[in-house]
Amino acid sequence: MSTAILTGPAVPGSPLEGDLRSLGFDVRTAADQRQAAELLAAVPAGERVALVDPRFTGHLHALRLTLTDPRFPAAAAPGVLTAQPAARPALQRALAGAGAPPRPVVPATATDAPAAVQEAVLPDGAASALETVLPDQAAAALEADGTAVHRPELGTLVAAVPRDPQSAKETRDAVAAVDDEAVRLRSAVKARDGFFTTFCVSPYSRYLARWCARRGLTPNQVTTASLLTALIAAGCAATGTRGGYVAAGVLLLLSFVLDCTDGQLARYSLQYSTLGAWLDATFDRAKEYAYYAGLALGAARSGDDVWALALAAMVLQTCRHVIDFSFNEANHDATGNTSPTAALSDKLDSRGWTVWVRRMIVLPIGERWAMIAVLTALTTPRTVFWALLIGCAFAASYTTAGRLLRSLTRRARRTDRAARALAELTDTGPLAGALATALARPARALPAIAPPVIALLGGAAVVATAAFAPVAGPWPALAALLYALTSGLAVARPLKGALDWLVPPAFRAAEYTTVLILAARSEVPGALPAAFGLVAAVAYHHYDTVYRIRGGTGAPPAWLVRTIGGHELRTLAVAVLTAVLTSRGDALTTALTVLAAAVALVVLVESIRFWVSSSAPAVHDEGEPA
Repeated sequence: MSTAILTGPAVPGSPLEGDLRSLGFDVRTAADQRQAAELLAAVPAGERVALVDPRFTGHLHALRLTLTDPRFPAAAAPGVLTAQPAARPALQRALAGAGAPPRPVVPATATDAPAAVQEAVLPDGAASALETVLPDQAAAALEADGTAVHRPELGTLVAAVPRDPQSAKETRDAVAAVDDEAVRLRSAVKARDGFFTTFCVSPYSRYLARWCARRGLTPNQVTTASLLTALIAAGCAATGTRGGYVAAGVLLLLSFVLDCTDGQLARYSLQYSTLGAWLDATFDRAKEYAYYAGLALGAARSGDDVWALALAAMVLQTCRHVIDFSFNEANHDATGNTSPTAALSDKLDSRGWTVWVRRMIVLPIGERWAMIAVLTALTTPRTVFWALLIGCAFAASYTTAGRLLRSLTRRARRTDRAARALAELTDTGPLAGALATALARPARALPAIAPPVIALLGGAAVVATAAFAPVAGPWPALAALLYALTSGLAVARPLKGALDWLVPPAFRAAEYTTVLILAARSEVPGALPAAFGLVAAVAYHHYDTVYRIRGGTGAPPAWLVRTIGGHELRTLAVAVLTAVLTSRGDALTTALTVLAAAVALVVLVESIRFWVSSSAPAVHDEGEPA
């Protein structure tokens, strides 16, 4: 239970108390600021509290957006302020008036605030009760005290504190003119999404989200249902029959509808959580890669071995995501990050049809899953994978070319935070880490372009050796040792160069592709499925690293990276295992399976422990402004 404190001139017959109780608040009344402070101090320290002016007039969803969103320590709208436990001490100081500077009185509506702000102070007996809006003044005091106060975008929703009967009537008329529930449904939909999701899923999935909310279902339950549906779809695909493929395609689309619904449910009911954000992100990858495995198993039943294509599709898709994450982190807080390419991109995003074309050609999850589902039902797994590889390769080329142009033409200074994030994304193990320390001094003399060039050349060398040298000979292992050396040199200094965001995806591509090629060229039965499992386990670790960085908690602990070897030691281990065990029957398959299981066990246990107990902020995509 949370507590709302009404403080200000009473409004007989107002539905405000009922609205607050419907949002889960225990309502109390304070006659003045001093009594409000006393009531606040009496509320248990672990509870959320709210200050509300009894004259507040507005939509229930405006109150909901302000008072119940768990992502922000403090939030405010005209006449309304809420503080979670982290912001409670600052609110107590604000109500005590200790050192309070002049504070603005927010006007009657949220939208005209910038033009009509007036100066006032917390009531000291001189201010008129009609002009005093304590929650607004306390919000300004919180900001003056250094506490960030979130102010939700209310859009067409009304949130106001009318001061006289005429303005009260006008505000009530404005409330009646806007359908609160329609706005709530619209705001449940993500503000920026792909063409397929926007026009083929969201028009009805938002109503499914409302249905779930009214029955008490949580976003995490819907996310789990989406995962189970996708796993059943993978099982249908694994049958290798036409009926199984059709069922798999239908179930995959249903899984995607549920995948959209869980986020819309979270936005509709404001049920955000750290665990939910992690489940939503990681389950997407689990669903897609499990479906790839199902298709490969189904193809094998009809005598077509497509494990190499399945693994290649997973490698390509994962590397695409690493490029996205790495580029975004490199430029997250870059200063002066403007470029002609960025200006052109912004211009294209302002034109109607070009917006949708550009969103479709990058093959986002909606378009990608729709293509996979339709092709599964109508064609063969081999066709599905080739279409996926061609589409993802084009999308990766398009996005990477644009980012290269932006990086080369922008004048930006990367921050220490960006360099640290890129270093964490590299997943550097103990061998490359020791070499980086030893090579730190000579690395300073290298040109700015050196880190990505060295990383790409080292990766290309190990991949080429795996592709053309005898797999049972020493050359792949020697190339992997060279790769460890170049990897250490590439990260020997802070990654602040214009193209240093290429270093993490270069490492991912080198490791995954080397594993794929060595397993395929060994021609050992079962080696490719085992390699698929190994890359899936390692990819999960890399996604987990990204989500921790995005949540502001930094990379996984150093012991975890050392335990699973880092990208360079895993590459070396696979090269050595292939050289030694290729000629020993199923020994290579067993070794790769054991390695995959060990990596998966370690990273999953640590990841689940972290996210279940984490206090990291929930990271969610926003919906449409209300």
